[in-house]
Formats: sequence, C-alpha cells, structure tokens
Amino acid sequence: MNKRLIGASKEQLVTEYLIDNNYVILERNYQTRTGEIDIIAKDDKCIVFIEVKYRSSPRYGSSLDAVDYKKQQTIRHVATIYLSTRYRSLDIPCRFDVIGIDGNNITHIKNAF
Repeated sequence: MNKRLIGASKEQLVTEYLIDNNYVILERNYQTRTGEIDIIAKDDKCIVFIEVKYRSSPRYGSSLDAVDYKKQQTIRHVATIYLSTRYRSLDIPCRFDVIGIDGNNITHIKNAF
C-alpha cells in the first residue's frame, strides 16, 4: 500500500473514532494554498482542528513528535482562513487536537497547541 492510501485509511479510522466519541465531522482534508487540515470537527460548541499522524514503527520517533512548531503554525494559519471564510469571524470557540497512531495505538491529545 502506498503512503497516500495508508494515510487515507488512518484518517478514516480517526474519523470513525471521532464519530464514536460524539464529534460531528465538518470537513476532511481542508486545503488552502498554505496547507491542509486533516479533519475539522465540532465537539459540543467548539470547532476542533485535528491533525492526524501515523507511524508504523518507532524508528523515526512517535507520531505525536511529527507535529512540530512549523506544522502547528501552518495549521493555525489554515484554521484562520477556514474561520474567516466559513463563519466570517475569528471569534469562534476552537481548539487544536493531535491524534497520533503508533502501530495500533491511538492517542488523542486535546488542546495540543
């Protein structure tokens, strides 16, 4: 399986996990010229921007380590564009979560940054 197919299957797994935990999925793979957000969901009254990372082995570190400062800045910028275009406001309650998959283990960090 190539990396895109693996990534898509892991994002689908996370989508099902979120739905099982009462999230409403608003968007998947939201793209701008600046970057992409894997999943945008609603948790109660909060918009949640979710980055999904997968590692099949610990050779290159944990999946959560892959969301570095530069990646966080990109996600923040894309989230600003999303809120500006979809809600015409930046005054919407939101948070940034990271969901890491290492092998078969899912780790969900709410308010990761």
